[in-house]
Amino acid sequence: METGMKSRPRPPFHLAIPVQDLTAARAFYGGVLGCREGRSAKTWVDFDLFGHQLVCHVVAPEQMPPQRPSNPVDGHDVPVPHFGVVLTLTEWQQLADRLRTSAVSFIIEPHVRFQGQPGEQATMFFRDPSGNAIEFKAFPDIDGQLFAT
Repeated sequence: METGMKSRPRPPFHLAIPVQDLTAARAFYGGVLGCREGRSAKTWVDFDLFGHQLVCHVVAPEQMPPQRPSNPVDGHDVPVPHFGVVLTLTEWQQLADRLRTSAVSFIIEPHVRFQGQPGEQATMFFRDPSGNAIEFKAFPDIDGQLFAT
């Protein structure tokens, strides 16, 4: 077990996002990311996103948010908004390897940001088939680094 990941209980979050196609969402979140599917209906589907509830709701193409801005962080243009999960370093590396073999196109390739500084973290950014930006990150010491100042 990596430092701190299990030291404090964290309640799962719930996030609902717009998607254009449930078949593509199922292929991406279920197939590529390996998320277990939960309840669903004709216009939405729940996924277990590493213990958190992600709900993909189908919206018409004209209702999709326009391309979003980015913000410079550590030499990269970070898409805003984005969502994701903080994983253990082992989980993060396994996911990065799976995404590379799945030929996911990264916005920001898997790498270590803020190396040797407070908040050092492994991070990667990519988009789902509907254009939603996603970040997965991991810290060598989550308790000491997640909210480092």
